[in-house]
Amino acid sequence: MIEIDGSVGEGGGQIVRTAIALAAITGQEVEIRNIRANRPNPGLAAQHLHAVKAVERLSGGKTEGLQLHSQKLKFSPGDLKCINTELDIGTAGSITLLLQCLIPVALFADCESVVRVKGGTDVRWAPPIDFYTGVFLKALNAMGCDIQIDVKQRGYYPRGGGLVEVRISPLDGTLRGFKPEPEQQGPEPESRMVVSGISHSRGLPAHVTERQARAAEQVLHDYGYSAAIELERDVGDKTPSGAASTGSGITLWLGYKSGSALGKPGKRAELVGEEAAHEIIKELNSSSTVDIHLADQLIPYIALADTGSELKVREMTEHLRTNIYVTKRFLADIEFEVIKSSDVVVIRRE
Repeated sequence: MIEIDGSVGEGGGQIVRTAIALAAITGQEVEIRNIRANRPNPGLAAQHLHAVKAVERLSGGKTEGLQLHSQKLKFSPGDLKCINTELDIGTAGSITLLLQCLIPVALFADCESVVRVKGGTDVRWAPPIDFYTGVFLKALNAMGCDIQIDVKQRGYYPRGGGLVEVRISPLDGTLRGFKPEPEQQGPEPESRMVVSGISHSRGLPAHVTERQARAAEQVLHDYGYSAAIELERDVGDKTPSGAASTGSGITLWLGYKSGSALGKPGKRAELVGEEAAHEIIKELNSSSTVDIHLADQLIPYIALADTGSELKVREMTEHLRTNIYVTKRFLADIEFEVIKSSDVVVIRRE
């Protein structure tokens, strides 16, 4: 039995997601206490319940204490198997955070898993779905994974209602290590590579997506970058009552780096675009090879890989430090070397 203190480090739901996923993959029982103890609403939220339930099905496992607001649970995994199912978080709970727990387990199943998830695609305190499709899956593909994500419908806070279909093929062999190289840029601004992106909205005037994109493009241009930002509006059908989720946002990416921002009532569309652009510029101006969000999410994968990995990140976040701690609880023989070097932190696993 592996015991995890859920209040360690950043003390959030990431501890639950990583611990449950690694328990299922390694076949080790785990007990997690003090779940989200430092959060305003401690204990398990809806997205955590559905993530654990999905892993239960993937692993034939059993869980004690699996209920809303529970601050303690015990998970006992069984034999891994693929699933074909629908999951409805029932709120604007983050779809990507649920996938953070589900995807690594499904990679080790015996056949392709197909999961349709309803919830929030673009919500606060969680990676936007376009980060997954544009950045995260690119990294996993380089490690030998075959995963497809199809965004059927956007879902924003507070209604949710987003719909995503995910197909996860089992690994064909083993996970490869990950050693991305810095993006090559020429000395002149005109030779710099193009930042990709999606500016999206639902239930709002068309000019919202346009203004978000234009503002982001202007900031990127000021720093010597060009951009190719797709405009997406009102994807998917309304609910039977006509109460479709309303909101907006923008995600930008180049290589393994990203920036994003969400709209909200009273917030100018231009500010949304500018925030996302400044976030990715902060990453692009660093000699890092991955952004701070991708780094912590890759830790379990590089620990499970058969060959070595090396990430360069502009700072050591609490999420990154915490995910290393939880991962080592299950894979004690794995060593992560952490080296501060000039303007980056090097995370190396031989």
